[in-house]
Amino acid sequence: QAGKTAKGTNIVNVLQVESGERVQVMLHVEKMEQESYLVMVTRKGTVKRITLSALKNIRNNGIRAIKMDEDDQLVEVRQTDGKKKILIATHFGLAVCFDENDVRVMGRDAYGVRGIKLRSGDYVVGAARAKRNHQVLMITENGYGKRTDMDEYIRADGPQNRGGYGLKGYNVTDKTGPVVGVKVVSDSDDVLVINDAGVIIRMAVSGISTYGRAAQGVKLMNLDEGVKVISFARTDHE
Repeated sequence: QAGKTAKGTNIVNVLQVESGERVQVMLHVEKMEQESYLVMVTRKGTVKRITLSALKNIRNNGIRAIKMDEDDQLVEVRQTDGKKKILIATHFGLAVCFDENDVRVMGRDAYGVRGIKLRSGDYVVGAARAKRNHQVLMITENGYGKRTDMDEYIRADGPQNRGGYGLKGYNVTDKTGPVVGVKVVSDSDDVLVINDAGVIIRMAVSGISTYGRAAQGVKLMNLDEGVKVISFARTDHE
């Protein structure tokens, strides 16, 4: 345990990671049950689902959980119960929402299947478990953001099919800049927004305006010239 300005312990002192490897996701797991799953999403739009129990005998130098092409990387991992819908969002503001059972369960050495088709230059920035009575929060590089009701993604005619280009989830313009991430939120959450100058702000999700999928959103963080938002995180309301 350390204070907020401390550097912390280098991860190489805790885990045997290869040179150039970096931690991407941390999950808090109680039990490695068979009926629990991990859904993995990569930057190039691949989705893979494995049983959590497939990882129960992990050595301290790790075991492979997904195979990827050299130019791909893991973006997000979410634990599911076999009944969830998965939302994937891209840098250009497109999003797809599909039933996790559209992705069959695979072994640890498999590559996965296409979750979203990407236009040239686009890439996946985040993924989340879709939930009714929640909102989709997207924030952009230039500090703009908005919430959109989940019903605009989980429509009455059912979720979309995986593997397509998806729906417009954010109206990306030169003013807003491209999307940096996506979170599924409710009024009882706070969000931490982080820019590449190392500044973090905290705000109540309830204070972020709700708009339709095609809107540009509103300014959430004021940025100095040349500074960009790089990440944001959902947290409990303060």
